[in-house]
Amino acid sequence: MPLDPTTSAPSAGRTEGRPLKILIAAETYPPNINGAAQFCYRLAKGMTARGHEVRVVTPRASSGPPTIEHRPEASVYSVRSHAAVTFPDFRISMWWDAKRGVEALLDEFQPDVVHSQSQYFVCEMAVREARKRGIRVVTTNHTMPENLYPHFPFPQWLKEVSGWILWRHAQWILGKADVLTVPTPLAAETHERLTALRGILPVSNGIETADYAARPGDAAPHTGPREVLFTGRLAGEKNIDQLIAAFEALEHQDCRLVIAGTGELEEQLHARAAESPAADRIEFLGYVSEEELRKAYRRAAVFVMPGTAELQSLATLEAMSASTPILAANAMALPHLVDEGRNGHLFEPGSAEDLRVKLDGLLALSDEELDVMGARSLEMAGEHALKATLDTFEALYRGAEVAVDGTGFASLRSAPSGE
Repeated sequence: MPLDPTTSAPSAGRTEGRPLKILIAAETYPPNINGAAQFCYRLAKGMTARGHEVRVVTPRASSGPPTIEHRPEASVYSVRSHAAVTFPDFRISMWWDAKRGVEALLDEFQPDVVHSQSQYFVCEMAVREARKRGIRVVTTNHTMPENLYPHFPFPQWLKEVSGWILWRHAQWILGKADVLTVPTPLAAETHERLTALRGILPVSNGIETADYAARPGDAAPHTGPREVLFTGRLAGEKNIDQLIAAFEALEHQDCRLVIAGTGELEEQLHARAAESPAADRIEFLGYVSEEELRKAYRRAAVFVMPGTAELQSLATLEAMSASTPILAANAMALPHLVDEGRNGHLFEPGSAEDLRVKLDGLLALSDEELDVMGARSLEMAGEHALKATLDTFEALYRGAEVAVDGTGFASLRSAPSGE
């Protein structure tokens, strides 16, 4: 069902049975390191593997003119971008730069569908220009205005006013899509409540659990001090400082805290850890390869996600795919990934003490008990299979009808009648 009924898009009948030309519009894409960038990469890679022609338009990761890079997963068109003063790991393409790049790409590529990943800048222009040309638009929103609050140099009241304005902007841009998806049912409820848009489909970001399975040469499980792991962007909304505070107060001190990732708070968190009484048991890995990340998940006794603005959390799904017990904040979409007491626990958001108590409880378990929890994590991660995600988006690209099933997520139902 189009969210904007004033325009119409090509029907499924015009694309059925042939490879599609897909344009993915993204505000962040590798080499950027975050969940949204990783989702776009996996989406492009998966659609290319299915025989479709995929192009990506995104802000350039560094200063300079627009570029085209032909990568294995897609041809990536990088638009001129500018540094964001208060967001050093993020670059912004202004509307005029985005408009020129998007217009030229749409006219040259003539895609069957545009899949936009947010409401801002490049994505906004991709949606608006696609609608002008009668191109089908699918939008997946990975961000909320609240994700940006730590980067606004404003008092709290002005951040909240800015958030209200950005939600109105989201209502305007996201409502232009033929189909709007978000990663979880809770995210769908939040968007419906704050934008008044209806018919929003929860479609999981998806995960390939086999990518995180044990391999020959891996270290034997449960050797050496237990590791508590966090992976992700080192940003304010991840609340990593609370994790450090909880870790240094643990009763079980025969363990290590391992933090993988980079971000704007990296220097600050290094300084905080250096002052900790547990400094010799805290390790920052920085940027790690996919293989190093897999090994980190496999080594971990517990994965902790203290973020409070997660629309799904790919990092948590990755840890679950590696059969790791989970300790997560009881906020946003994270409760969907925790079967309380069976694959881990939820803790009170913002409470380092509750995080400490729950983490002490997990570390007190035997290896066998942790293994049982890890097995449940893997079982739950399997419900978010990447193949199902790709199947669903491919169907949406062609105009097929998709409905929310008993799991709370969207799944294939049937193609629209009359085609």
